Amino acid sequence: MPAMASSVSARPAQSTLSGFPEWLPAGRVIEQHFIDTLRHTFELHGYSGIETRAVEPLTQLTKKGETSKEVYLLSRLQADPSEREQEVDPAKQLGLHFDLTVPFARYVVDNAGVLHFPFKRYQIQKVWRGERPQEGRFREFYQVDIDVVGDGALPLHYDVEAPLIMHEALSALPIPAVTIHVSNRKVAQGFYQSIGIGDDQLIEVLRVVDKLDKIGPEAVAAELVEAVGTTQAQAQAALRLATICSPDPQAVREAVAQALDGAEPTELLATGLDELSGLLTTAARRRPGAIVADLKIARGLDYYTGTVYESFMAGAEDLGSVCSGGRYDSLASNGKRTFPGVGISIGLSRLLSRVIADELVEVSRAVPTAVLVAVTDEEHRAASDAVADALRRRGIATDVAPTAAKFGKQIKFADKRGIPFVWFPGAQGEEDSVKDIRSGEQTPADAQTWVPSDPQDLRPQLRVRGA
Repeated sequence: MPAMASSVSARPAQSTLSGFPEWLPAGRVIEQHFIDTLRHTFELHGYSGIETRAVEPLTQLTKKGETSKEVYLLSRLQADPSEREQEVDPAKQLGLHFDLTVPFARYVVDNAGVLHFPFKRYQIQKVWRGERPQEGRFREFYQVDIDVVGDGALPLHYDVEAPLIMHEALSALPIPAVTIHVSNRKVAQGFYQSIGIGDDQLIEVLRVVDKLDKIGPEAVAAELVEAVGTTQAQAQAALRLATICSPDPQAVREAVAQALDGAEPTELLATGLDELSGLLTTAARRRPGAIVADLKIARGLDYYTGTVYESFMAGAEDLGSVCSGGRYDSLASNGKRTFPGVGISIGLSRLLSRVIADELVEVSRAVPTAVLVAVTDEEHRAASDAVADALRRRGIATDVAPTAAKFGKQIKFADKRGIPFVWFPGAQGEEDSVKDIRSGEQTPADAQTWVPSDPQDLRPQLRVRGA
């Protein structure tokens, strides 16, 4: 394993424009490694990569409940009169997408005639959201989604496939362990029906319970009674449900029965518990420890209809959920066909902000270059260029020294950048040689055959700090 260059800074570049992160080169190395690792894992499981346009009609962006204040509108500085009409006609206004789910739903409907269902896609793309910048909250950020969409129906086994794939992908990253917490909207809705909470109150109850970690149980109970109109007994029952957290399906069933406190469970509650139990059983068999039932998870968006997910990174619970999602049975529809789906999404920039700020990851070097070819003098630069070209043809990232300074200065140039090897072209027919500037070992080398003894030296390496 190559030595880690702890002096390489991965902190974000300073800027007066808050909410738009710009990482230094080492930070970008981390970001690109994360993207490549996630993409590789998704493709191993048969997910196809897509990219949707950055803009959507404002009516499309807001129809699922997002407020227009979160959407960045598109306009030209010098718009002609017909374009200025867009300022008052929402049907003609365009906005930058604030997530990848809404444009994906549109994409499915637009291409339903040529897609093969179930359609499995991943998407790694920037989104824009007009919210107040703070730790882990950006106005421009990378989002990473995986979704499976069916035509008319979608088997329940995808509800467990999606979080297990995401857990596998996150586990391949050099970050602390992530646990995925799951619940089921049918469990919540069925439970609330069982204790006498009406369907007209359901969305508001879910929204309030979703704030449990932020405002605490007393404030949640008070808001349920005062703002939503539940009784004190109903509010306390809702809190009992929200405290249930276990990977054991039988323990979850028993805890729900106790939370009902004698109330008769509805058929919807029984269905939700069956779905949740099946997910937990399969997850325990395939990836033990990856998933735990957590019935305080409500997910405020109203289009989730079954399983819901939130995920937390060990040691960074204050950051909140690093990835989330769920099942939506009617998010996409063209009026004749409905396309149910299940998906889970990472706020990648949110995750990276904590990884980089807390220096949780060490980077071996901030540049891709593995070899710096020294220049004996400017008259012989062509010889150095030829060596570099030969190495590059074999996939070895190579740079050539910018000046024909003394070899000691050229070695310092490489050392400052973390470049592990310096190549010295042979003079007057002598053999070339390459020096590992970390160990000081220098050996004869041929640009047509040379490779580093440790293949990991070919590209920057990452590892969890202290591991």
